[in-house]
Amino acid sequence: MRAQKQSVLQRQRKRRQTLRRTLTFAALAAVIVLIVVLIQTSGSGKKKTAAPSHNSTTTTTTPPTSTFPVPTTQALTTVAVAPACPPASGASKRVVLFTHAPGDCIRKTSLWDATFETSLGSFVVEMPAAQSYAAVNNFVFLALYHYYDGTFFHRVIKGFVVQGGDPTGTGSGGPLHYPGYSFTGNYPPASCKTKVTPACYHTGDFVMANSNSNPQVQNASTDASQFFIVLPGGAATLNAEPTYTIFGKVISGMPVVEKIGSYGTPSSGSGTPTAKIYVLKVTVRQVKA
Repeated sequence: MRAQKQSVLQRQRKRRQTLRRTLTFAALAAVIVLIVVLIQTSGSGKKKTAAPSHNSTTTTTTPPTSTFPVPTTQALTTVAVAPACPPASGASKRVVLFTHAPGDCIRKTSLWDATFETSLGSFVVEMPAAQSYAAVNNFVFLALYHYYDGTFFHRVIKGFVVQGGDPTGTGSGGPLHYPGYSFTGNYPPASCKTKVTPACYHTGDFVMANSNSNPQVQNASTDASQFFIVLPGGAATLNAEPTYTIFGKVISGMPVVEKIGSYGTPSSGSGTPTAKIYVLKVTVRQVKA
């Protein structure tokens, strides 16, 4: 009987020892699981608060290749009309094709501002008619017919120029050769070819583009609707080939022009910008008669 009792007591002690070990392991496992859960929760919380900060400071060093939304504007006209001087408030209908160059529509002593509203902001150009009457008169005429509204800068070369004024965006005026005419603007002074200083072209100059193929020959007789703005660094090249009529200057918003220039290609490229920067609207205003 004594042996049986001892055997029973021994089995009971073993069961108690086994139960204690099981409870101990379970408690340790629970503690480990709790620690893991706390670590994961803490880690996910840090990521959630860090993400917005990271996104808000992300910057893009290269211009996007996608284009800006196309502005809503009236379609291009395809029937040439006689160039009657538009009202000072602007024509009611957009016209981009004419039978010949306009007559005198502004005073020869007048001073005009042209405000360009673009995809990247606005800039203002000042145009004194006395500087180049033919070019200023022509630009005011076209702007009042909403010629430039909805066009884009089709030729942008970094460190050189930002060029626009072709409603087809090709630089050639398309099959109809918009605006349907060319005219003889003011030729650059002869001194531009002989004097190094003072330079003829400067950053921010508003200049007529033309179809000149020989930089040694002044060719303002092929002025039409296209223009360009000189970017920082571009004057040196232009001063070496002074064949383009200057008829204004950017007086406000030059950083916007330079931003447009940042979407350009290098001077060795085609000049096709990496994105279409639109001229949403051009508004001209007579500052002085």
